[in-house]
Amino acid sequence: MNEIKYKPVQHTHAEFIERARARKGFSEAYDGLELEYTLINQLLRARARAGLTQDAVAERMGTTKSAISRLESAGKHTPSLNTLKKYAQAVGCDLQVKLVPHKTT
Repeated sequence: MNEIKYKPVQHTHAEFIERARARKGFSEAYDGLELEYTLINQLLRARARAGLTQDAVAERMGTTKSAISRLESAGKHTPSLNTLKKYAQAVGCDLQVKLVPHKTT
């Protein structure tokens, strides 16, 4: 029997986005979710810096791993400020929310 050699396909997120932007409607949809993607990225980085698993964060927050998984994924879930504060505290961070005026040209 022949041995199948596994060779993962190398790509970066930037390359993926560049190719995806060629598809009709992708840029508008993706750009419309920029705030959500930024928040998720910050959540994941904070948890990684704290060296915690989803289980550990869930335990600190008094919730379930599946709730943390939903919180850390892009989707229809919109967390409350209270949930974000609890998450921030669980990963050793402070939550800051600010309004930034639009740039005028």
